[in-house]
Parts: sequence; C-alpha cells; structure tokens
Amino acid sequence: MKVGFEKLGIWMMIASLGFVVSSLLVILSVHYWSHTEAGKVPPKTAVLLHAVHHNLVTPDMRAPKFLSSSQAPRFTNKMIEIPVSDGTTIEGKMYRPIEEGPHPIILYYHGGAFMEGYGSIHTHDNIVRALASRTNSIVIAVGYRVAPKHPFPAAIEDSYDALVWAHEHAEELGGDSTKIAVAGDSAGGNIATVVSLMARDRNGPDIKAQALLYPLTTFQDIEFDSRKTYDSGYYLLSRSVMLRARDTYTPDESLWIHAYTSPLDAENLYQLPPAIVITAEFDPLRDEGEAYAKRLAEHGVPVQTIRYNGVMHGFVSFYEVMYRGNHGLNETARYLSRAFDEKPTYRPYELYVYEGTTTRSMKVRDQAEAYAIGSFLLGKQALSIFD
Repeated sequence: MKVGFEKLGIWMMIASLGFVVSSLLVILSVHYWSHTEAGKVPPKTAVLLHAVHHNLVTPDMRAPKFLSSSQAPRFTNKMIEIPVSDGTTIEGKMYRPIEEGPHPIILYYHGGAFMEGYGSIHTHDNIVRALASRTNSIVIAVGYRVAPKHPFPAAIEDSYDALVWAHEHAEELGGDSTKIAVAGDSAGGNIATVVSLMARDRNGPDIKAQALLYPLTTFQDIEFDSRKTYDSGYYLLSRSVMLRARDTYTPDESLWIHAYTSPLDAENLYQLPPAIVITAEFDPLRDEGEAYAKRLAEHGVPVQTIRYNGVMHGFVSFYEVMYRGNHGLNETARYLSRAFDEKPTYRPYELYVYEGTTTRSMKVRDQAEAYAIGSFLLGKQALSIFD
C-alpha cells in the first residue's frame, strides 16, 4: 500500500512538473511573439499574428466556445442576385431582422485588395452578421467584381449599382429607403467612400453615414510613416500586395489621382455623408485613413476618428477573440444606429486614440485569453508534426 502511494506521489510530481514546464513554455512563447520587427505588441495581438503567419487560423474559423456566447437567431440570411448596369448580376448576401420592419439598410463592401483571391463576401461574413445584429438593420454584403478580370471601374460601378438597387427595392426588402448607410474595410473602405462621392455627384440615393474601417484612401506614392514602418506584411498587409493591387486594379497610372480611386486627393469633399473612420496602430494604411478623416472635417463633414493602439490591419475581423476588435465593431454599430435617427453634430477634427483594456480585471482576462490561445496554437503546431 505504501509503494502504491509513493508511485502516485511520483506521478503527481511528474504531472505538476509537466504543467509548470508547459505553462512556462506558453508564457515564454507569447512573450517572444510579442516582440515584432516594429516593436512590442500586446499578447493577444501577438498570438493572432503568429497564428495567421503559420496558417493556424482561417477566415471562416469560429472562435473557441469559451471566448464566445450563443444567442437565439434574430435575423435571417440568404444569398441574393443584384442586377448591375451592364446587364449582368453580382452576388450578394443579405442579413435581415426577423421582426417586422421597415429597417435601416447597410451596404457592406468587403476588403481584399480589389483582387481575386484576397477577400469576398464569405471571408467577411462575421462582420456583416454582427453589424446586422448590433444595429438591427438589413445588411447586404456586396460581391462586387474584382481585378484582374474586372479592373477599375467595375468594382465601384457594381457597388454603386447595389446602392441604387437597395434604395429602389427597399420596401420589398423590408427596409427604409430614407435610412441607408455604406460601410467597408480596407479596399472596401475605399469603395464605401467612393460610393458616397458617386452618390453625391450623380444625385443618387441619400446616404446617412459611411463607416470606414482602416480604409485605403490614396493610390499615390505618399511617404506616410505608417506605410514605411508597417509595410512588410507581418501586420497582415504588405507593400508588395498594395503595389500589386494598384497595378492590377488600375493598370493605367493616370487613374491613381482620380477622385474615385484616391478620395484623399479629391478636390471637393463637401456635402458627403457623416463618417466614422477607424484605424489601427500597426497598419500601413493608418496615416492615410486619418488624413482622409481630417480632410472630411476640413470640408465640413461630421467625422469621428478612432485609432486603436496595439492592433494590426484587419483587427475588427477578429472581434470574437480581440477586445479591441469587438470595441471597434461596437463603436461602428453605435455610430450607424445614431446616424439613422439624427445627423451627427459637426466638430473640428480630433483623433481619439483608444489604448484598449483599462481596468485590471480586463487586462488580466485579455492576458489569460492570450495564453489560452497560445497554448492552443502550440498544441496545434505540435500535432501538425505528426500529420
């Protein structure tokens, strides 16, 4: 009996030692991942960047159950066909509240460098789904055509046609034609603001607001600090991809200064919809997004600008596991919901910098989740060796 207890004690010691060693390995790994080429990043950002660069996460991967909550469905979704001006149709996906409308309508334009294979309505489905839920709106993800098969202006014409179609068919969709907004991220942020320009220039549908998540705002070679510091691709967007997108989407160099490719360089930004512009600290597009927000304000457009420190390009897509991403999505939804009911008040340009978790409990949870995800990633990497 004594021998049995001794063996049990030895195994408990081995198990405890194994737990300590594995925990130390996770902590050291996350600490190592946090030191990037351009400086230190928060633990949660570090583990997600590591996961993306080692192909350990995919765009359609759901968040671990312990990081997410399930709710009863409050809306339906279905694929739709949207007619465009050349006589063809493009694909779309519509989320619509179950309760009777009419509801506001949001046109969402996905990111993806204007090129095939870099983004679609499917890769950005989680954002679209969440916007529908948080704004109680009809949200239509627009599957605009992309380069190289369809260079400029196919993407913006498709996107504008989708806006006109949604406005004309608002009643049968269960929507309110007087409450329409546009939103988009990265290349889609460019498209959202260009569609706003087109609607103004063509006397098109009235747009209540535009939500621009880390938008590309100029195709010109402007020496922004963020482009130089974060352009390697480690922060999920590289200079090489940006140049390839420009050459593919706008092969004619004269188009790079066009207002409908480079809204930052447009002469006239008056009478555009109120905007929320969200940028990320570790993002080559940070400075041009903020520069565009400042120019909007200079032209009398109400604009709210928020820079999220500690995160990378595309961070809102990770809202299910990143507090800052969830906060950014909430701010976007809150801004759009308010704008549908009352026009935002104009104020001189001001950049608000959001540092992230502020209370001790939130910081502890954020770090604990980073280590939990780090442990999962290390285990997944270890298992991959035996595949």
